[in-house]
Amino acid sequence: MSNVSYYTEEGLKKLKDELKQLKDVERPLASQAIGEARDKGDLSENAEYDAAKEAQGMLEMRISKLDAIVSNARIVDENTLDLSKVLIHSTVKIKNLGNKMTMNYKLVAQSEADVTKGHISVESPIGKALLGKVVGDVAEAVVPVGTIKLEIIEISRNSS
Repeated sequence: MSNVSYYTEEGLKKLKDELKQLKDVERPLASQAIGEARDKGDLSENAEYDAAKEAQGMLEMRISKLDAIVSNARIVDENTLDLSKVLIHSTVKIKNLGNKMTMNYKLVAQSEADVTKGHISVESPIGKALLGKVVGDVAEAVVPVGTIKLEIIEISRNSS
């Protein structure tokens, strides 16, 4: 996984904190659970042992994924962003030309996306369509219900 992702300092800190929690707390607990299940006897018929091993595998996959994300993460200083076009960490006011609704979105890395806060991933269909556009442009996003046209009304770096 060599994809560079851009984060705010806060977003990267959250990822590093989660990784530290997984490595320092969750990993030892998973090993302990396997040890306790192993002590209960025959491993060939020990569902508790199988469940503990599966949980450990899932944990290690998450740790591996976070390690890769953190090692390829770069911090973006939002104060230096070019406001003339939509970039990661831009806050964009858009108008859906189909239903005339106006929306505000902040484009963020996938792991920071949270639609309830108005944060959408730059890798989402809408995020991809908006990237690089300037005020007045119309972006076309292919979404599950079809293609929607979005007019860029305003670009800022408001932290929402």
